[in-house]
Order: sequence, then C-alpha cells, then structure tokens
Amino acid sequence: MATDRRPRVLLLTSGPLDGRRGADTDLAMALVESVHEVRYCWFRKWPRPDERVRHLTGRPVPLASLDGVPHLSERLQAATHGLVRARRCDLVHAVLTIGAGFPPFSRLWPYLAGDAAPVLHTVPGVMDPALLARTRPLGVTVALSGATATALRTAGFDRVRVVPPVVRTADWPRRPRPAADPPTVLITGHHDPQGGIADAVASAAVARREGARFRLVLALRARPGQNVRALERAVRARAAREGLPDTEVLGHVEDMPARVAAASVLLYVPRSLGGKADVPLTVLQALATGRPVILSDLPQFESLRNVVLRAAPGDRDHTGRLLAQVLARPRWWQELADRGPAAVEERFGEKRFASRYLSLYEELMR
Repeated sequence: MATDRRPRVLLLTSGPLDGRRGADTDLAMALVESVHEVRYCWFRKWPRPDERVRHLTGRPVPLASLDGVPHLSERLQAATHGLVRARRCDLVHAVLTIGAGFPPFSRLWPYLAGDAAPVLHTVPGVMDPALLARTRPLGVTVALSGATATALRTAGFDRVRVVPPVVRTADWPRRPRPAADPPTVLITGHHDPQGGIADAVASAAVARREGARFRLVLALRARPGQNVRALERAVRARAAREGLPDTEVLGHVEDMPARVAAASVLLYVPRSLGGKADVPLTVLQALATGRPVILSDLPQFESLRNVVLRAAPGDRDHTGRLLAQVLARPRWWQELADRGPAAVEERFGEKRFASRYLSLYEELMR
C-alpha cells in the first residue's frame, strides 16, 4: 500500500470547519482546498458533519458539536486535540482571531505543547487592539494586511509576514450587471456598535434624497449570544425612520453568490472591524463578481485603494452621494466593475495564496 509522504499540518481552529461561517473557518477551508502539497488534519462537526466539507482531503478530527458554533466546549476540545496532535504533525498552522480568550491561550501553549511541532499563526482579525499587549506570539505570525502587521510588530511580535486572503475566482465568476429595476444595493456586516449598519442605512437615505432609486438588502451575521430577532427589528425600524420602509433584512444567507450577483453595488462602511477579517471576503467576492464596492476608508483596506470607492468612516453624506452617483452613471459603474475581477485575480488569487503559504511551511519545517 502506498504511503502518503506529504508533510502533516495540523490546522488549529477554534471550532469545526463546517461550523459557523466566519473569517477563521473560511480562511482555514481555503487552505485545505488550495495547498495540496501537505496533508492537513482539520476539525469537523460530530455526529453530523456538514456537506460542504465532505470534499476536503486530509484527516478530519471530530469535535462534538450540534450547531458548529465555537462555544467553550468546542474551544476546549480544539485545544486538547491540538496539543495531542501537535506532537504527531510536522507543523501546526493556527488560524485564530485574537479575541478575549487568546492572550491566556498564547501564554499557556508553549508550556503545554513543549517541543511539539513549530507553529505558524495566521491572524484573520483582532477583536480589540488592547489585547495585543497581553498576547505572546505562537511562532511566525501572518497578518492579512500591512496595517495589522504594523500593529503586531509594535506589540512585540518579531516575526510577522503579510499574506492577503484568497478568493477562488472559479467559485465567484464575473457576472453582467443585473437588469432588475430598481437595482439592489447590498449591505453586509455584523450587528456591532461600530459595524457601520446605522451609517450604511443613513447613507442609503442620503442617496434616496439625492434621487437614487434602489432596493436595499442587508445581509447581517450575528455574533454568539446576540438577540438576532430584536436586532433585526431594530434595523427595520431604523430603515423605516430613514424613509426606506421596503428594506429587506436577512440573517444567515445560504446562497451568497446569488445575492452578490443580484446586487448592483455592495456597501460596507464599518467604523471598526471588531475582529472581522482585515479584508472581508464578501468585499473580495463582490469585486470578483464585477460589483462596485463602497468602503469606509480604514487602513486595513489599503490594498484596495484604487479598486473601490472610499469614504471617511461615519461620513454618511459623502457615502450617500457616492452611492447615488455610481447608480446614476452607467459608464462609471462599468469602469469600477471592470477593475474588480482583475485586481482580485492579481492580488488575491488562489495560486499566489497557495504558493506563499507553501513557502512558509517549507521554511518552518527545515
């Protein structure tokens, strides 16, 4: 029987890959799908794994979880499995956002893991910059943007690299402009105080007062513990007060490619990312699809500066005027739509992503 001699890499996440969708799990799944020169060990739900991980290669490790959300139980299981399997693998690749529980984990890992495999830590996001002062590097650290890399180095992380996230353009092909009348404006984000939802709705109201005609759809993910129904009612009430009573508010979206393809513009204007990926995948997916994107001008979005439209965080008037103008000017819309797919392929393509991570793996396993 042939033996698989590829290096073994433990993909350490806070929960199963087929659990709650987020920056961590999306990035981890992209690694398994893109880097074929190693054999990954990754977490899945038990007893009912999701269909979307059945095609993944490598060795799945079951975590007892009914909903796939990384509750305390799932996190403890992941840490325990990680410590055991780190001694059986050639490399540990942690894909973990730096949240409230990460600083103690980062301090305990070296003592508990001992001389186990070297660690590469990809940081999809940082929930609060103040956490960095209490965090210790697990090994070489990967940031998704130059802004986060600078913050990590300032906090004492001495080996920091930058590898942008990936979009598999085969899954997000370019689409023609929708013919729907009125056009759809898609707003994405979380129900966070600094997440920009209030700003986005108010900006849409400015665009409406400028004469723009559109249908507003909000696709909003909830954080664990949030009262989703109450939050969605509040968003609908806010939209009605702003003169947008026909607004559609969605929670989890099963077919996001269809939603993005049906939209004419994506609006994402947070004042703070609050743990979301430095370059949220929905933004890149919209650009790959050929959709103009309006972003708040945060430093994490620097790599998209010449591809998207930008407004200062909280500047509802300017954001609204940009939205009204791009909807009213077909040539400008088309120019922006043409920029997106080429930029995504060049800067966030699968081959470049896989090559850079494979180089890091080879460097750490020498």
